[in-house]
Amino acid sequence: MTARITGLTTRLITVPLLRSWGAEAPENHVIVTELTTDDGGVGHGFSWTPTIGPQAVKALLDHDIAPFILGLEPNPETVWDQLWKRLHEAGGGGLTTIAMAGVDLALWDLKARQSDTSVTALLGQRQESVDVYGSGVNLHYSLEQLVEQAQRWVAAGHKAVKIKVGKPELREDAERVAAVRQVIGPDRLLMIDANQRWDLAHTFRALDVLGEYGLEWLEEPIRADDLLAYRRLRKHSPVPIALGENVHTIYRFRDFIEAEAVDIIQPNIVRVGGITPFRRIVELARANSIRVAPHLLPELSGQLALTLAEAVSVEEVEDASFEQLGILAEPSPIRIRNSRLCSVGRPGLGFDFAANPTAHESSVLESSSDPESKGNHIEYSNS
Repeated sequence: MTARITGLTTRLITVPLLRSWGAEAPENHVIVTELTTDDGGVGHGFSWTPTIGPQAVKALLDHDIAPFILGLEPNPETVWDQLWKRLHEAGGGGLTTIAMAGVDLALWDLKARQSDTSVTALLGQRQESVDVYGSGVNLHYSLEQLVEQAQRWVAAGHKAVKIKVGKPELREDAERVAAVRQVIGPDRLLMIDANQRWDLAHTFRALDVLGEYGLEWLEEPIRADDLLAYRRLRKHSPVPIALGENVHTIYRFRDFIEAEAVDIIQPNIVRVGGITPFRRIVELARANSIRVAPHLLPELSGQLALTLAEAVSVEEVEDASFEQLGILAEPSPIRIRNSRLCSVGRPGLGFDFAANPTAHESSVLESSSDPESKGNHIEYSNS
């Protein structure tokens, strides 16, 4: 007899960052999901957003997604396709796909647990380990703090690092890039990320100045929606162009690839809707000879990177992993040593989120999205 989905519950964890990402992003939000089936199966997943929309994501899960998936067979890919069609009226990507990730990850976790294996093994592990590069949300750091961070990356053995650019004056960006290049030396890769702060004209001016520092890529210099600008940029840029953390659907990735507007795509597994669409996007890139570099969340993206046919580098933002933020009840499902990441092989995705994170001051909002419950119970706790 085929199993059916019987419930979905959610819990929102808001946790301050150990190293603030600036005034606009002092904390991260994780919406923990638990999915059940009528044969006793339980799958654990999550959605994530560093700034905007955690309550909106949770509301979509509670009020629109949970009732819809009841009674469906717990097949990740078929559920994803049905759910995307259902939610498309609210938008093809963005909050909708971020919310969908909470279901998709839980379904893949369930499937792997029922096979008594890890998601990495279930999907087929192709890489024994993958490279990790040091990354920082550090535009608000002083030059001295930035240099100290670069020194820590070198000490950790990273072969590649990424810093933020986008200061009001280009000379400041040049000073910072030059300082980091001096610290890491000529042999390590250096990437820069402007986080959509520039227009096309400024990007070309910046490349004239910063290109001399041997950049591996320039990431998201222009508003991510501006396909035409990226097409013009890549045509004339001496530095490879990377983007994708703010691209949410395979159709939009296809648009950038077919327009020859990008060299490296950077899908965020949660923002695109989970493992199911991430794998499809990776295959699209591979078929078009486009490099892939997953965005953030190394404890998740690292496990998926190990399953890819071609080796990729995984981004690790300093002191921002789930384990370092203290929101896991058990050790991380991945291990990083000498700038290489491998899986520890725990069943499913290996995530067991703490009921009350205690690593440092935090707040937790908990509620149930069980359609059978008599309304949502909300509990705030501070530890």
